Amino acid sequence: MTEADFWSFPKEAEKVIQEANSLKSWLTPYDELKKKCQDVMGLVEEAEKMGDLSFLAEIEVEVAQIEKALVELEMKKMLSGELDNCNCFISINAGAGGTEACDWAQMLLRMYERWAAKRNWKVEIIDVLDGEVAGIRNCTIRIIGSFAYGFAKAEKGVHRLVRISPFDSNARRHTSFAAVDVTPEISDDIAVEIKPEDIKVDTFRASGAGGQHVNKTDSAVRITHIPTSIVVSSQSQRSQQQNRESCMKMLRSKLYEMEVEKRREKISKLGGEKKEIGWGSQIRSYVFQPYQLVKDHRTEVEKGDVQSVMDGSIDDFINSYLKEFGGNE
Repeated sequence: MTEADFWSFPKEAEKVIQEANSLKSWLTPYDELKKKCQDVMGLVEEAEKMGDLSFLAEIEVEVAQIEKALVELEMKKMLSGELDNCNCFISINAGAGGTEACDWAQMLLRMYERWAAKRNWKVEIIDVLDGEVAGIRNCTIRIIGSFAYGFAKAEKGVHRLVRISPFDSNARRHTSFAAVDVTPEISDDIAVEIKPEDIKVDTFRASGAGGQHVNKTDSAVRITHIPTSIVVSSQSQRSQQQNRESCMKMLRSKLYEMEVEKRREKISKLGGEKKEIGWGSQIRSYVFQPYQLVKDHRTEVEKGDVQSVMDGSIDDFINSYLKEFGGNE
């Protein structure tokens, strides 16, 4: 990177920078933890000599923070899959239940936005379809961050909500479902062949906020991959061409993940599959009434503070899933 002609070949230079940043994402936190441990060990010796119990209590707080950072680093170490370090797309689809289900889908969207913000990751809304009364029928967001897919893939499956519906005048308890799908964003150097005759491209007028340009032109794009029936759409960009490029990126990612999934299925048939995640199997339940509890049915991890979970505190569920099923599941 220090060579004079480093930027003479921009694409190659960007790859080197990405590789360097990936290595730094391991080395920097390791070096910081190592230094903190050395500092704490020195402070403990000093506190013991002085017999200062209050000082030891302060050191315990620092040790707890070091342990938390160490767990995070151990989780990353488990994520050694070929796609784990990628950015990702998260798609949320409301299940049966009308307005209640649409509201639940929007609550999950907010939860993932808050979760990404806690990790200092960037979130882009690629596509969203509003519900008729409230909430959203479906949406796709892009999360940009180190190991975004590796962590987010633990959220793939059906999420179940139990609460007294604010949309029910009789204040009855309702059960709603929403499906969450997570796809890695593959880099441009991974070849995925998409034949022009295999795709159907539709354009339409974008909905929602976005200014005069968005509302007055057919800038939104929907692409259907005919052989697999995969449908992707984008309306977040200003131009039709930009939305088309966004759709093609998502389609390439989904097709590549499909091939990776086929390989995983072959391996799981040889070694025995642990668990299946799909529309028919809920992975987590969020109960608001008559009591408050969030339970992950794969790991049995429970949290009673429902509000903190909805504010993005879902790492306990994700870390437990990765520990139990492994980063390369």
